[in-house]
Amino acid sequence: MNTGAPRPTASEAEARVLRIQTKLHRWATDEPTRRFDDLYNLVCDPAFLLVAWRRVRGNKGARTAGVDGQTARSIEAGRGVEAFLDDLRAELKARTFTPLPVRERTIPKPGRTKVRRLGIPTVRDRVVQAALKLVLEPIFEASFQPCSYGFRPKRRAQDAIAEVHFFASRTYEWTVEGDIEACFDELSHVGIMDRLRLRVEDKRVLVLVKAFLKAGILTEDGADKHPITGTPQGGILSPLLANVALSVLDDRFAEAWRDAMSTEDARRKRRRQGLATYRLVRFADDFVVLVSGTREHAEALREEVATVLAPVGLHLSAEKTRISHIDEGFDFLGFRIRRELKRGTARRQDYTYPSKAALAAIKGKVRALTRQAWNQPLSTLIRRLNPALRGWTNYFRHGVSKATFSYLRSFVWHRVICWLRRKHPRASWKELRRRYLDRWWPRHGEKELFNPGAVVVSRYRYRGNRIPSPWSERTGLAIG
Repeated sequence: MNTGAPRPTASEAEARVLRIQTKLHRWATDEPTRRFDDLYNLVCDPAFLLVAWRRVRGNKGARTAGVDGQTARSIEAGRGVEAFLDDLRAELKARTFTPLPVRERTIPKPGRTKVRRLGIPTVRDRVVQAALKLVLEPIFEASFQPCSYGFRPKRRAQDAIAEVHFFASRTYEWTVEGDIEACFDELSHVGIMDRLRLRVEDKRVLVLVKAFLKAGILTEDGADKHPITGTPQGGILSPLLANVALSVLDDRFAEAWRDAMSTEDARRKRRRQGLATYRLVRFADDFVVLVSGTREHAEALREEVATVLAPVGLHLSAEKTRISHIDEGFDFLGFRIRRELKRGTARRQDYTYPSKAALAAIKGKVRALTRQAWNQPLSTLIRRLNPALRGWTNYFRHGVSKATFSYLRSFVWHRVICWLRRKHPRASWKELRRRYLDRWWPRHGEKELFNPGAVVVSRYRYRGNRIPSPWSERTGLAIG
């Protein structure tokens, strides 16, 4: 870009970034073995930095400061966004930019005593990571396999569940439920860089990515750690790097399917020979291998998965990696997937519905919110409850969830009524009904409690290989 040219507006920057991303994606798709050079200039491009800033600023995490104590709002109120981006670009072009350590925070894992460690980068580091992601993502999306769904554009957990249901309903009855032990903490830096070098030749980009991997962690007790593995969970670039590393597993299973199981005749021949056919479905570090065969075949595949993951420094969790039959059922991404008798018939059918752990999680959140703030009006409680209930039911509405939603409706109603009784210990039931229950459902002023039982459930259609990328739609390409 001409340095003397006027700074692009937000809409001009978005259009330029999308145009360049589309070209990168097309070139990467047309030439699967191409290694890209001269990407660093795109990371320094004012349009990419402006789009990266806008995405960082629009994220809820913009209110959280890194080790330098700066938030997005304090930068806007201080030297201003233009000066901030100009200084950042000058550092990048002079190759003097150095990432700062991430600030570590621990949060409890849902339903367990273990904690998850999150890394909070500084705002300047987040902007550079976002710019790197804008450049690298369209390149690697061209080679990512369709069986991967986590942290990818236009893909969601429901797609992964739909694929599992599709194959489980078609003789793929044994499952290897995989969970990678401390995935973000154990990823091999060497493994990540080796996978990056398959598509990226620009050493300046590789050095910048490596600098983020080696930036270090400032723990909650003030210690400065420099782990030799892992990428901090919470960084903008971390999910993409994890997918780049874990694509070694996707590639292995996709190659096996393409070489030996891609046609019905080939699959039928393998079964006659006593061999299994199998499919991988992965969402971030959670995955299942669906096996049409025997338990012994599933056990062999579990060992194969462990072997494939070893070069990138990852290991399967002995506690969470298990083999099960579809008749027993298994949990995946919050859903329980199991084959049961269809009501009123003698036919067995595969069902997906919210797991007990997922239901316990939303119940725990409702309990926590209704155990406090009795001095606040009911409208405040409703304002806190509604987003949690709406989000949970929206996630699970593509399943056999109607009975669960009705149960949750009853649970929430009782919790809110108990909260009202605690808030007004001297009020009669008749008075509470008159003040807060409109047709027996909690309401205060314009705020009405979200009703989980009224959510309409519908089947999520399996999209298979027909999920387009954000860039292929623009050029008419299709990712398969």
